[in-house]
Amino acid sequence: MPKLSADDIANLHEGTRLAVAGRHPDEAFGFVNPPVYRGSTVLHPTTRDLLDHTNRYAYGRRGSPTSTALREAVGAIEGGAGVVLCPSGLNAVSTALLSCLSAGDHLLVTDSAYDPIRAFCDNTLTRFGIEVSYYDPLAGADIARLFRPNTRAVFTESPGSLTFEIQDIPAIAEAAHARDIAVLLDNTWATPLYFPAHARGADISIWSGTKYLSGHSDVMFGTVSANARYWRALQKAHGYLGLYVSPDDVYLALRGLRTLGIRLEAHQKSALEIARWLETRPEVSRVLHPALESHPGHALWKRDFLGASGLFSIILKPMPQKAVEAFLDHLSFFGIGYSWGGFESLAIPFNAAPDRTATKWQPEGPAIRLQIGLEDVRDLRRDLEQGLARLNAAAAEA
Repeated sequence: MPKLSADDIANLHEGTRLAVAGRHPDEAFGFVNPPVYRGSTVLHPTTRDLLDHTNRYAYGRRGSPTSTALREAVGAIEGGAGVVLCPSGLNAVSTALLSCLSAGDHLLVTDSAYDPIRAFCDNTLTRFGIEVSYYDPLAGADIARLFRPNTRAVFTESPGSLTFEIQDIPAIAEAAHARDIAVLLDNTWATPLYFPAHARGADISIWSGTKYLSGHSDVMFGTVSANARYWRALQKAHGYLGLYVSPDDVYLALRGLRTLGIRLEAHQKSALEIARWLETRPEVSRVLHPALESHPGHALWKRDFLGASGLFSIILKPMPQKAVEAFLDHLSFFGIGYSWGGFESLAIPFNAAPDRTATKWQPEGPAIRLQIGLEDVRDLRRDLEQGLARLNAAAAEA
């Protein structure tokens, strides 16, 4: 296999990039996959080599051929200036925020943000003298009205991973960049394959690799990609925090990345089929899936996104909690558990109302988030049909 340059890989089609990026068989005795390097100490040929940092690697925490392979591969699909690896998606968010904020700065956070992110902002960033306020995810260009003289960053998530508001990232980025304000995006739902974050204006793109990157529900992982303006600060913050990811987890994430494209296609196809069917069910008031024409943000999704993943929510008609539990508790193929993006289907009830401070969440009935996995869609639909029958029976008894 001839050695490909970064420019060569950037010009390849998506599936080919996923298959070849980060692979160097010539450096691994011909083996297809980069080997797992476990270690802390790196030996240097001479004292001068150690002092002059002539070796490619200096210490295990600073990287190895295994982590380099994954950073190269993720960088090939992100298109930024560089990538760092983090031990969880939440840590990727916190590292990204710490890389571009200082005491006295002001941060704007979308009101649809993942609750642990809010907890980090409200309990850690504020303790370090950083002001945090929340904004309507539908603000778009109007976010400029919320800028203060000390605003340094805007945190976005599109769509929100519970309530699925689509943000106008290009409009937010245009407003922010006019004031030299950084735009950070949690891009976990779409991944860089279905939303090219840097091309749409995000300076820092965050990806919880726990989800679709690994794809098998067996790794906690996160990546952060930065453009040239913010790359050096991100690299320094990551190093100063002493962050390190197990080489075995890196290997599993790299293996998952190779099949990311075909898995996302399957998730997208099955989720859309299930979502369209649920729109026809009398028990369902609304389906919150951006790729559906009925979604309020569908026009933005169609303009900016290249596809959809397997996660969406439904709002049921008003009914008692007992009926919701009857629906969920005996599903055969939908596990009840947090996270998403693995091969298995999941379902959880949720209430976003207590976390909102800039907007109100007032659904007309109970809300349920569904992760559509890689099972046959016919089995998933039958499972949901049986669950809805239990829901109706329990509601009639209440």
